[in-house]
Amino acid sequence: MQATGGVLSREELIARIMDGERPLLTHMPSFADQVQPNGVDLTLSGVHRHTGLGSIARDNSGRVLPELVELQPEEGWFHLTPGPWHITYNEIVDLPDNLMALGRPRSSLGRSGVTIHTAVWDAGYRGRSTSLLQVLNPAGFVVELNARVMQLVFFSLNTATVEGYSGKYQDENIER
Repeated sequence: MQATGGVLSREELIARIMDGERPLLTHMPSFADQVQPNGVDLTLSGVHRHTGLGSIARDNSGRVLPELVELQPEEGWFHLTPGPWHITYNEIVDLPDNLMALGRPRSSLGRSGVTIHTAVWDAGYRGRSTSLLQVLNPAGFVVELNARVMQLVFFSLNTATVEGYSGKYQDENIER
């Protein structure tokens, strides 16, 4: 019988995070608070404002990422006006070739008029990822540095991929 993929449980996540050879996640500010029954909460490391035009083409040679300006927190808090914000997480994710992940904003964000848009974390990806945080609340939003903002849910693959992620964002934001 062929194994079937599925969502990793808290117990599977803990075992993979504690793996001494290749931990699934590192740089977690609060392991006990971040590991959930069906995923791991990622925490806010930084916020940037988009200041330039971005573009995407049929192939990566036409990709241009917009310029970013880093915001400095005021007494540990970011005061965000309505609009798009580029955020970075504290955690480094290291996916083996038999796992992929999807990110979802924590429900408190949606209840505050805020959401996070993410891409797929492909099997084989390693890095400190970024996402688009969008403040829809006309009054704005205030978020504390290191706050848990998104839950990353890990899925095991039916079969490990032969070639994992090897794109531009491999090992992104690891040195700081």
